[in-house]
Amino acid sequence: MNKFVAVCIICLCMVVMPVLADENNTTTNGNETNATETPTIPPTPTVTATVTPEPTLIAETTVPEPTEAKFRVAPTVTLRPVNDVIDKSQDGLVELYMNNPSVNDVTLTADVQVSVPSGIHVYGEGFGYGGAAGTVAGKFTVPPGTVRTIHINIKGEKIGGFTVHFTGLYWPDDKKDEYQQISLTHPITVKEPSPEPTDPEPTGEDEDVPLPSGVLSVIAIAFVALMIRHTRRE
Repeated sequence: MNKFVAVCIICLCMVVMPVLADENNTTTNGNETNATETPTIPPTPTVTATVTPEPTLIAETTVPEPTEAKFRVAPTVTLRPVNDVIDKSQDGLVELYMNNPSVNDVTLTADVQVSVPSGIHVYGEGFGYGGAAGTVAGKFTVPPGTVRTIHINIKGEKIGGFTVHFTGLYWPDDKKDEYQQISLTHPITVKEPSPEPTDPEPTGEDEDVPLPSGVLSVIAIAFVALMIRHTRRE
């Protein structure tokens, strides 16, 4: 009987021991599971969208670039002979003709020199004697759309044929680097010496013109008739 009890106890122990071992393993595993740390997830940073304001468009006033001073159409600078024969009653006459077309926006400036041989005298509006003998010079301006004519009187001291030389420059406004050259000549014939070659006034312009004798007679007769009529009335 004691042997039977001992065998039962042994069998019971053999059954209980695996069960206890399983519970111990389960407890151990549970403790290990609880000991595992949960990874901390860092908070997601909040991104704040910064809205950059669009630049304000400012209307800019366009300033036109200055127009270069130049001639759209070339001006005319030339000589026009009016009388190329000199005698006691008349001087030689030449016109300096300058035309600045209206299509141009700039003023024509001309610097002209007149050279004459010995015995010839030149007089004209705007001309003055230069440093050299026999040379006169003048500076003239012609606005756009206008014409300017300079009358040049020529007197001679001796008979013969002579040549008058016109030289100079012209340019737009004050742009002297844009100058153009002038070179003109004109022949003059002196049939009779001028009565006063050093007098700048044109020959014969201020002289008194005598009335014809027939006209004086008619005036005298009319005057006498009026006097007689007036006497009769009295």
